[in-house]
Amino acid sequence: MRKKILLCLLGLNFVATQAQNGSISLAEKYLRGENNHFRDFWDVKYYDLQLETHAESKSIKGEVVIDLSLDKQGRFLQIDLQKPMQITQVEQLLAFNKVKKIPLHSILNKGDHYFIPTKKLKQEKNIKLRFSFQGKPKIALQAPWDGGWIFTKDLENRNWLSVAVQHQGASLWFPCKDYQGDEPDRGAMIRVKTENNQVAVANGNLISKENGVYTWQVKNPINTYNITPNIGSYVHFSDTYHGENGKLKLNYWVLDYNVEKAKKQFKQVPMMLKAFEHWFGAYPFYEDSYKLVETPFLGMEHQSNIAYGNDYQNGYRGMDRSGSGYGNLFDFIIIHESGHEWFGNNITTEQIADMWVHEAFTTYSEALFVEYYYGKEAAQKYLQGYQRQILNDRPMQGVHDEHQEGSVDMYNKGACMIQTLREWMNDDAAFLALMRGLNKDFRHKIVTGAQIERYIEDKTKLDLKAFFNQYLRTTQIPILAIKKEKNQYFYRWENCVDGFAMPVQLKNKDWIQPTQEWKVLPQKDVNVLPNKNLLIQFKNYNL
Repeated sequence: MRKKILLCLLGLNFVATQAQNGSISLAEKYLRGENNHFRDFWDVKYYDLQLETHAESKSIKGEVVIDLSLDKQGRFLQIDLQKPMQITQVEQLLAFNKVKKIPLHSILNKGDHYFIPTKKLKQEKNIKLRFSFQGKPKIALQAPWDGGWIFTKDLENRNWLSVAVQHQGASLWFPCKDYQGDEPDRGAMIRVKTENNQVAVANGNLISKENGVYTWQVKNPINTYNITPNIGSYVHFSDTYHGENGKLKLNYWVLDYNVEKAKKQFKQVPMMLKAFEHWFGAYPFYEDSYKLVETPFLGMEHQSNIAYGNDYQNGYRGMDRSGSGYGNLFDFIIIHESGHEWFGNNITTEQIADMWVHEAFTTYSEALFVEYYYGKEAAQKYLQGYQRQILNDRPMQGVHDEHQEGSVDMYNKGACMIQTLREWMNDDAAFLALMRGLNKDFRHKIVTGAQIERYIEDKTKLDLKAFFNQYLRTTQIPILAIKKEKNQYFYRWENCVDGFAMPVQLKNKDWIQPTQEWKVLPQKDVNVLPNKNLLIQFKNYNL
């Protein structure tokens, strides 16, 4: 099938079509989801992006220079840009300020993808391609869930612009290699020209402001969906956090009429950093600073540029998502989205099918924040609240190579899965070492879900294959079953995958070792209620 798709792409007859139900075509799954033959021979080193926005017409234009290296030979180089945005010019930048134009008619444009014949390029190991682009990008109807650009007004009727494209990809608005598995090794430069003396805030550090152009520099690898300009009537204030790697600059950019509220609410940032550096190790991007920027949508984990729109209140828009009472003791967006700096931005999955790595650990980070300040029992109650919200509609792991995420259960169920693992480990010191080890050993790394599973198995010395198969790749919740026959009690696992044999600590602190075969419970006086912190169900055949 892939060979047929490849042949269709290289010809002029693009025969793969959308299915009647609107699902993505086979070709689109291949082009979006895989490190395919048009991507696997080159590596992005740097993005240099220049952008100009026009709020009234809801349009943008700009240039992006992609610094890349060719690791092997390939016939066509794939660049992604989604309609209705258009590439208007392609050039190769050569030594001594020379420029080689790549005729647009020589570039195959198939939907949201452009295929540049490598024979049109001057053959060098390191290549710089400059793409000019323009158009009216897709508008987000309900950011960040329905992604795109946001062109809106603040309370003073001034333009307020932002972007949120995690699910749709950065190619929604600028030409890039829109593949999560390839981050620019040396980071990015983002230059934004503003209108009406407004301020542009992007990732990393502000290195210059001249003639309405704000230039931001990112020194660390960054995923393209995290590259985000925000434009508005911002004012800036800052603080310094003394952390594991020394001084960390804390930058805050908020609308001018919200400064006092922000100064009060953002006092939670040093608290968050203290807790998360304890659990996960040093904040991963000291060189690029930590930043919160006010946005016209709820929030997003944009690296060193966290989007904040929680209206300066605790909870999730004032609500406790856990229902435990602890969720209103902190600002959900500050804690959750900042947790992604470790899981999602520091550790990034190669494909969105494994986004459970991002969301499960980050949702669990909320509970770890609660535990750090309010105790272990409080954190357990917080997670028990999330257990009640699990849908079990689809597996948490999505479909690999098809640009398909798993269920939204990757948040709540994923966090409860991690708590279940921690209960099995029964060693808080080892669990802390595991959390810190993940962020040290996979620092600034692209990973697969399978790598994370193997790492956890190796560090815990537990056989977790059936555990991960159960929780990640099925919707079944294991059932601990018990029955009484004559004067004996029996127990076993039900509703589980082959080989599932997780031990269980009972409410009375005794441990049992259930399998899928009936075993005799040694206790005569039975109180078999399982630990409530486990993501399991309980069934008594005698009730």
